[in-house]
Amino acid sequence: MVGLRPSDIPPTPAVKFIGAGTAACIADLFTFPLDTAKVRLQIQGESAVIGAVNGIRYKGVFGTISTIIKTEGPKSLYNGLVAGLQRQMSFASIRIGLYDTVKLFYTNGKEKAGIGSRILAGCTTGALAVTVAQPTDVVKVRFQAQVNLRGVKKRYNGTLAAYKTIAKEEGMRGLWKDNLPCHFVSAFGAGFCTTVIASPVDVVKTRYMNSPPGQYKSAINCAWTMLTKEGPTAFYKGFVPSFLRLGSWNVVMFVSYEQLKRAMMMSRQRMEYV
Repeated sequence: MVGLRPSDIPPTPAVKFIGAGTAACIADLFTFPLDTAKVRLQIQGESAVIGAVNGIRYKGVFGTISTIIKTEGPKSLYNGLVAGLQRQMSFASIRIGLYDTVKLFYTNGKEKAGIGSRILAGCTTGALAVTVAQPTDVVKVRFQAQVNLRGVKKRYNGTLAAYKTIAKEEGMRGLWKDNLPCHFVSAFGAGFCTTVIASPVDVVKTRYMNSPPGQYKSAINCAWTMLTKEGPTAFYKGFVPSFLRLGSWNVVMFVSYEQLKRAMMMSRQRMEYV
């Protein structure tokens, strides 16, 4: 066992794929309440959709979390967690886990890649990840927007039921209810700048995903309706929880990914050593 150093041997694509997805799921467990608060703040103002139950209003990230706990119970902060974990396992595994493999494909196996190859690899894995994970994101958002109170009819009773219901009532297009630019803007920024730039698109994405059939003609129509009815500030609803979640998610994701990758490499080396 002496002399085993995982850093000396590059991780296999399988290790990267599984490690990235698992690390993303761990990060989601810690940051999911912030994401739920973000969704509730973003859709606030659409009383016809969420049913302004008992005049409930959300104010600020911690105020929103506190209100959800008081009115619906702490479990409601994790509405849509199953779909959220499904999303992370599929999205992060492809976007992060397959990045190096795709980059090598574009460079014909050369380790040293130029900026062009890196951008191309990022766009490729990002587009593929969005395509595969989009239905899970739609279901996650709708569960997070669902108010769990007595007298309020639940939109969906379970994750699998949600997939089936959406596909039946809205067709397969309902499960891919979004546009790729929303994700690309979010994927290629970082920290505060990402939140500032991506927040308007993210708010539109959330509302469009959560909207019943026929409410908006398109994502652009959704954005225009928000602007004319609620003003420009509507595009920055949920800004603080979005920023906090982005930062904390990245930290937990990075640490978890490195630890999981190291553990899997050590395990592989032990098996080869034996």
